[in-house]
Amino acid sequence: MKAIVQYAYGSTDSLQLRDVERPVPRDDEVLVEVRAAGVDPSVWHLMTGRPYIARLSPELGLRRPAHVVRGWDAAGRVAAVGEKVTGFKPGDEVFGQCDGSFAEYARAKPEQLAAMPAGLSFVQAAALPVSGITALQALDLALPGPGQRVLVIGASGGVGTFAVQLAAHYGAEVTGVCGPGAADLVGSLGATDVIDYTREDITARAVRYDLVIDAAGNRSLSRLRRVLAPRGTVLFVGGEDGGPLLGGLDRQVRGLVLSLFVGQRLRPVFARTRQPDLLRLKALAETAAITPVIDRTYPLDDAVAAVRHLESGHPRGKLVVTV
Repeated sequence: MKAIVQYAYGSTDSLQLRDVERPVPRDDEVLVEVRAAGVDPSVWHLMTGRPYIARLSPELGLRRPAHVVRGWDAAGRVAAVGEKVTGFKPGDEVFGQCDGSFAEYARAKPEQLAAMPAGLSFVQAAALPVSGITALQALDLALPGPGQRVLVIGASGGVGTFAVQLAAHYGAEVTGVCGPGAADLVGSLGATDVIDYTREDITARAVRYDLVIDAAGNRSLSRLRRVLAPRGTVLFVGGEDGGPLLGGLDRQVRGLVLSLFVGQRLRPVFARTRQPDLLRLKALAETAAITPVIDRTYPLDDAVAAVRHLESGHPRGKLVVTV
């Protein structure tokens, strides 16, 4: 089968399209025929092995990638199931997290899969898992209610587009921060106020927010606290900035420590793909409470270009690889 593989950490130059052996599911695994795969910042972390502390995770590997096929998000059809799997059968259309989704076939744990949302294409469903669950679990940590003010920084990105929609769905007054040209998109997702960060400093406003979701990862704690209500919450999503050793973890740890001494809460979001949350996303998508925003699609043969786009630009919504 065709797959995007990587045998050593590095830049996009280390990604290769190769013919590799089709995976065989273990007794407790599902084999998915991949039709589409989402591209998100986790792909960059897996590719570069940065921050270095992340290599202590079994999902990365200390000296070289533990799994050579890239990609996590996936949507497709069940091709085979292990002997102990009871929840799925061949032919079922599913979405979720797979081990190496930039390929024609990928293995997955059944608890990280769910039936595809009715009415969604494979491309749309592949955009849901990692980014959608991250936004969902972030808002679970500080569930906003009607009348509360929510600020989403990085509102036009993969996580941000879901966070804006979910916060608006919960009845909050949402302000989105995005780059030039993305204001109409962010407004269409439910933000009542949109800030172009190249033209306005959000910390110069007198408004204070009950919840700040920082999906951009490039603002200091002091700047974030300036826009936060005295008893408000900041949620750090990801962390593309920071040093090569700790990355965004440094800021996240400092935020947790600071929270012990002030009335504000500053905490990281460590999302995990779980079937109950996939089912929540499925229900939200089927009722049009959330809609995946697709920036661009790339064929598997051109998946490296998708990662380069993610690395060098500011995608509006999600990038998806089609198989």
